[in-house]
Amino acid sequence: MVSFFFDLTIFITGIFTISFLVIFICAWTIYYRVETSFLATNKKEIKKVISEVLTILTLTSIWISLLMGLLTLSGAVSFWLPKSRQKITVGSLPYYPLITLVVPAHNEELVIKQTISAILNLNYPHNKLEILLYADNCTDETAEMMRKTVLEESVHDQKIRVVERSGNGGKAGVLNDALKIATGKYIGVYDADAVPEKNALYFLVKKILEKPNRYKAAFGRNKTRNAQHNFLTKCINQEIVVTQRIQHVGIWQLFRIGRIPGTNFIIETDYVKKIGGWTNGALTEDTDISFKIMQEGMLIALAYSSEAFQQEPERIKDYYFQRLRWAKGNYQVVMANFKHLFDKSNWRVKLEAFYYSCTFFWFNAAIVLSDAFLISNLVALLIQLWRPETAIPFDFYSSNIMITQLLLFNWLLMILLYVLQINTAMATQYGQATTEQIWLSLISYFTYSQLFIVISIHAIISVLLDTVFHRDGSKWIKTKRFMD
Repeated sequence: MVSFFFDLTIFITGIFTISFLVIFICAWTIYYRVETSFLATNKKEIKKVISEVLTILTLTSIWISLLMGLLTLSGAVSFWLPKSRQKITVGSLPYYPLITLVVPAHNEELVIKQTISAILNLNYPHNKLEILLYADNCTDETAEMMRKTVLEESVHDQKIRVVERSGNGGKAGVLNDALKIATGKYIGVYDADAVPEKNALYFLVKKILEKPNRYKAAFGRNKTRNAQHNFLTKCINQEIVVTQRIQHVGIWQLFRIGRIPGTNFIIETDYVKKIGGWTNGALTEDTDISFKIMQEGMLIALAYSSEAFQQEPERIKDYYFQRLRWAKGNYQVVMANFKHLFDKSNWRVKLEAFYYSCTFFWFNAAIVLSDAFLISNLVALLIQLWRPETAIPFDFYSSNIMITQLLLFNWLLMILLYVLQINTAMATQYGQATTEQIWLSLISYFTYSQLFIVISIHAIISVLLDTVFHRDGSKWIKTKRFMD
């Protein structure tokens, strides 16, 4: 199944390459017409050519982003092809370093019991674990549920501490507090809704011990535990699988770049102290510290066999504000690290800064403009039913019919690539590559994925207003939890 999607990826790459060459030829044609139009000082002609140039630049930007996506997809497939024939085994490690596991929880009484139970049953020596459970500014029964679960399920040689915290700084503040008292060689983090698989920590430690002097952190994969609840969670599941199985794997395979997720990772304690810990109040403390690690020239290793199951939002409102927080956090990190494109930073930092800058600014702007062009043209077509003389604002002359057809064809390729990426990711997981997933990915392109545009616009406006009016940008709305 994976090899089939690999062949399809190569085919689409070829199509995009040919299309891209044609686009450049057409762009040169339009450039010639721009010069001619300005010489002729024909305002109507100039306006028409400008609309063509804007359309070409916008769609070319989108195709560049898609080519980058194809590159990542190819890297992921080249990683998974040999792995699909390998059996995962659990043997003895060279040694078992002491691990301090930190669980930050803010009003998580509904889900914290399952997380603690899973951590207490990890396949790792109990005397090599230190567990710090933080009830961070809780107004519910989170702390009491922590104590009750520990009392009922822990064994005598497990070192566990429940901390009721009232400080600020959010999750990053909790991690910095834990850093001060942690005794483990490595600190591991699990969110309050993240249920680690029995061998999750084992695989993280195994990976980091391969090159302990180079690997300063290791991260695993996260899966949606309520994926089948409704249409929204099914779409989120596809997004998470693509992020974990394609994007993270692809950039690790191609560039040895790792991105710490919010949960299911370990990091060397002394090294975190050396780089100054986490940034208090950061909305995406995981992305922020990933840049810090790479800036030092160290690696964040992918432990692809380590898995944790997290609960995703089940309502649009909860989903929207969660992703708005993530988007704002990523914009803040991008703006803070944009300077590294022009200094003597590590090349991985430059590449990540370039990638994030393109993704969150250039490519997002191109998508917004392309949607604006499409809506403008559709409105003009409707008006033409009553006023035939109405001009189409973003159109091409009849002599450019070839490029018009090419644009339509590439819109179809964009959809195909979206569906291909999702179903390639699904093919790497047992039982996930189904006909239902194909139809779901197609429907989600026109529904779920379009919500990203609204969230991105909202996020960048919010970040700008925070900067202009000196607002506290670290405040966020908590994601609602459910019993499952």
